[in-house]
Amino acid sequence: MKASAILETVIYGADPQAVAAFYTRLFGLEPVQSVPGRFAFLRCGGQMLLIFNPDATRDPDHQNGIPAHGATGPGHLCFRAETAEELEGWRARLAELGIGIEHEQVWKSGARSVYLRDPAGNSVEIAEAAIWGL
Repeated sequence: MKASAILETVIYGADPQAVAAFYTRLFGLEPVQSVPGRFAFLRCGGQMLLIFNPDATRDPDHQNGIPAHGATGPGHLCFRAETAEELEGWRARLAELGIGIEHEQVWKSGARSVYLRDPAGNSVEIAEAAIWGL
């Protein structure tokens, strides 16, 4: 057996709806399901971005049998840019929306990444796929 893809990525924020609005506005992710103050689920291509309020998911009595989980502090996720030109397009989109870039990284391969923060303080990276040789 060998896994072929990651189905879900989870990040945490006290206001899942505000965090979801950020990803919808910037990346065009599609809202799928939401419960105010508890969670927001977004579709990203063939994958899902799940945003949970960590206080709500730590309580096993409210998890319907799903193991309790949650994290504090900034998490991290990275969106794929196929080419250097696409990454430049994302830089322009960030500027258009007034979203500041926190850091720019040039990797040993020459591929590049940009880092920013979502409303919950999570570290969001947009990187050329070449950083992983993809």
